[in-house]
Amino acid sequence: MIVTITLIISSLVVLNLLLLKFSSNKIIRTSEKNKKPIILRTEVPVKSLSTRLAPTGS
Repeated sequence: MIVTITLIISSLVVLNLLLLKFSSNKIIRTSEKNKKPIILRTEVPVKSLSTRLAPTGS
């Protein structure tokens, strides 16, 4: 009985390794690298406030 369990478990491990080997997703990597720098934060110019303020009523 121990031999049967050992054979079943070992065959399942071998089957699992074979499936893992042949079903892994292949990633296609390109050798070209983008040479432009990536800008994460772009600075937006802030419009200056006018010096004339509207009357507030107080």
